[in-house]
Amino acid sequence: MLHRLKTDFRLSIITLLGVCAVLGVAPFAVFRFIQGQIAVGLFDVGIVIGVLAAVAHGWITGRTGTSGLLLSLLSSICAVIVGRFIGEPGMLWAFPCLITNFFLTTPRLATGINLITITALMVQAQGSVEAIQLWSFFTSAVMVSACAYAFAHRNASQRNMLEHLATIDPLTGVRNRRCMDQELAMSVAAAERTGQPYTLALLDLDHFKRINDQYGHSVGDDVLTTLVNLIQQNTRRTDFLFRYGGEEFVLLLPGTAGPGVKKVMCNLQATIRKHLRVEGQSVTASFGVAELEIGEGVDGWLERADAALYRAKEAGRDRIIYAKGSGEQTESGASQEESLLT
Repeated sequence: MLHRLKTDFRLSIITLLGVCAVLGVAPFAVFRFIQGQIAVGLFDVGIVIGVLAAVAHGWITGRTGTSGLLLSLLSSICAVIVGRFIGEPGMLWAFPCLITNFFLTTPRLATGINLITITALMVQAQGSVEAIQLWSFFTSAVMVSACAYAFAHRNASQRNMLEHLATIDPLTGVRNRRCMDQELAMSVAAAERTGQPYTLALLDLDHFKRINDQYGHSVGDDVLTTLVNLIQQNTRRTDFLFRYGGEEFVLLLPGTAGPGVKKVMCNLQATIRKHLRVEGQSVTASFGVAELEIGEGVDGWLERADAALYRAKEAGRDRIIYAKGSGEQTESGASQEESLLT
């Protein structure tokens, strides 16, 4: 729970508003009922229930964007209603809503919601609030919204940049191991829920260290980026490629199993042999492939693929080893084409 609050900024804001709703509005609801103001008390109870429902939705589904938008709309509507019945003092309650809207939803949506809220408050306040005070409120509200927009826009850009740095391998541009762990966990959960097949392929360039030693790390980097381009050009957009470490990569194939997997792997092996070259000679790769089994966890799934890759290396490299559930493994042999590193 604490981990989610630390890592999900929007969820933490939504949760904070939920706590404020219970601690701040609920006592007023009780007070209204004691004073016999049943209608106002029910209104306060409705606010609390609506906020708590939005918070619960965010926690249960993880769709904080929807929960944030609901909270933003709810708080803005309540601000307009409070301003309608209390008048000028009630309009001051709009300022916290105008600010928090930019933390609950996107800057563009928050700007639209704020403009509608400010307009509604001004329209209903005409005749009951002096013009000078009304326009003072308008100026202050617009300035607060503009400053909040600038802060939220900057904050969103920085979060996107940090997320990119945390999940993307800077050399190849593919997802890194941290992102892989999350995606594999979601794939296991999806497989248990839907029964959809998933296949994981662990591939490793053969004798990559020799390329770095003989030609330099810049050439080795070019080989890695070329490999990534070849894989991406010969797989689907729905497939996921991760850099596992060094010259090792993980390819996740959702919805693919059996003969379909072998067709993809054989095509990748042939493509790498043909197009991945240094000084005119081919660079090959070894593959360890494992289909996700029913009830299997991420660690076991990855270990089977890793064991298959080890077998491929031990068998002479430039091979595809398919891991079986019983521990049995099948092999696709190496090409007879000349290899740079054999």
